[in-house]
Amino acid sequence: MRASLIQIAVDPDESVNSRRRRVAALVREQRGADLVVLPELWPVGAFAYDSFADEAESRDGATYEVMAKAASDVGVWLHAGSIVEKAAPGSGVGEGSGTLYNTSLVLSPTGELVRSYRKIHRFGFDKGEAVMMGAGDELVTVPLPGTKSSPGLTLGLATCYDLRFPELFRGLVDAGAQAFVVPAGWPARRREHWTLLARARAVENQAYVLACGTAGTHAGVEQAGHSIVVDPWGEILAEAGPDEEVLSVELDPARVATTREQFPVLKDRRLD
Repeated sequence: MRASLIQIAVDPDESVNSRRRRVAALVREQRGADLVVLPELWPVGAFAYDSFADEAESRDGATYEVMAKAASDVGVWLHAGSIVEKAAPGSGVGEGSGTLYNTSLVLSPTGELVRSYRKIHRFGFDKGEAVMMGAGDELVTVPLPGTKSSPGLTLGLATCYDLRFPELFRGLVDAGAQAFVVPAGWPARRREHWTLLARARAVENQAYVLACGTAGTHAGVEQAGHSIVVDPWGEILAEAGPDEEVLSVELDPARVATTREQFPVLKDRRLD
């Protein structure tokens, strides 16, 4: 199974609509991949808090429409990163109508929205995202079908700051996850944490980690880049640099089961 992570540079001088079109073109260049992953809040920038309300959209809004067309054009599963979602008035969901969420979208090779995940852990320590957005409350997995030459792979969804909360990932393993997809807008000043935590989540859960970050600067916050793919033994399969880049890597879904069988640490868990 081939996965492509597109580490997008967010330029404040580039309009959201222009970025959508540019990213759609990058997705179309990944023809032949099985899974394509985009970063967190790439349309607006993870730290561009002042733009969140103006750029908020529904799950089937402009970003979905552009990404659905790109995914269906090349027939890939697309984790379209996350958007600032505005819950529909009167929808009765979450914390009330009109609430903003940091919401990830997963699209099928036909462009269908098959899963969405509202970020559970909001970053900001009582400011920024932590006070502007509602918190998700659902663990989300996505089973990708196998092929004649490869078994399927179940993805567990998390977003950026979630990476610091291992109990979320253990819950995803209990729900069947074999690989974690983690879109992020991670600051450069904490890049070492990004790499360390991605490897830790892989090792402790014996699962792949596909962590896709952004490059550039969001509202004055330099981004770490360095998207990374880690295998179930904790080995780094691919790592990007600080600038816009595409990582392409072959995943072996069978390696998850093999690792868990050969070193069955998960069977020795004692605390729920």
